[in-house]
Amino acid sequence: MKVLLIGGTGTISTEISKKLLRDGHELWLVNRGNRNHELPEGARILTVDINDEEKVSALLADQTFDVAADFIAFVPAQLERDYRLFRGRVGQFIYISSASAYQKPLSDYRIDEGTPLSNPYWAYSRNKIAGEEFLMKKYREEGFPVTIVRPSHTYCERSIPVGVEGRKGSYQVLKRMLEGKPVLIHGDGSSLWTLTHSRDFAKGFVGLMGNIHAIGEAVQITGDETLTWNQIHQIVAHALGVRLNPYYVSSAFLAAAAAPGLGDGLLGDKTHSVVFDNTKLKRLVPDFTATVRFDQGAREAAAYIMSHPECQVEDPEFDAWCDRVIAAQEEALEKARWQQ
Repeated sequence: MKVLLIGGTGTISTEISKKLLRDGHELWLVNRGNRNHELPEGARILTVDINDEEKVSALLADQTFDVAADFIAFVPAQLERDYRLFRGRVGQFIYISSASAYQKPLSDYRIDEGTPLSNPYWAYSRNKIAGEEFLMKKYREEGFPVTIVRPSHTYCERSIPVGVEGRKGSYQVLKRMLEGKPVLIHGDGSSLWTLTHSRDFAKGFVGLMGNIHAIGEAVQITGDETLTWNQIHQIVAHALGVRLNPYYVSSAFLAAAAAPGLGDGLLGDKTHSVVFDNTKLKRLVPDFTATVRFDQGAREAAAYIMSHPECQVEDPEFDAWCDRVIAAQEEALEKARWQQ
């Protein structure tokens, strides 16, 4: 198949690009070229900002594609642009939405594609919902061949998932673990979460490409392994070869104290227990199986990060904030402690 990806070097899309090339597909990437060292060999690169619609249209000229997918569309206006660019020139358009779009709070912790879409906490999720609605309207009214894919928390070897992190990613949390410092965990760490390795995600995604039964459908792609946040952090600490020193703070307190924008993803996503029912994906892609357990993926990622200095991005501002949160809760606890 002739495939065009908008992005192609992100956490999710990098493994998809690799798999497409291994499988012998003709791969085109629309990419700004900011991470040229990560562009896969064998792909045809269109170095352009996708937001420059006129230039992208000129570069595409009269090209047509079996599949086009956008990994970096976050607001409806970007989907409207994609619709203009690919209308009439693509056999299937895949939009990467988000499982965070599902109803919060959930009426049932088990999630499938029929779970309502509603997230009053996080504008990111509401924008994803609006993007889905725009594309499905075009499908119903004009037959625009859209497939919506909803990932949950997908990770790769360049970053280990944690519950509470700063703007620069999870490495500062790993550094706190390595230094024996307390690590913030939202709530009491018992809520359920699902992590999916990007290699597993790529298998499901490629299986949906060119699949006539996926047109006009929304499909979630996640693993089947469910863990508590306590288990996740214990696994990460074990992968680093250190003892975890957890420190529990309510999600509401963390969200209220966090830098602007960081608390929304906590209240609108990670606070809630999620267990995904992937029956629909496995019906559409019968050979899909997620094979990377989190303990395996965490060991791989820890080894990669600790051997690649470019992945060790420190965040002293976040580190200081963690210390302030802990000090504030300890002070409040001392003041509130029952006096005999």
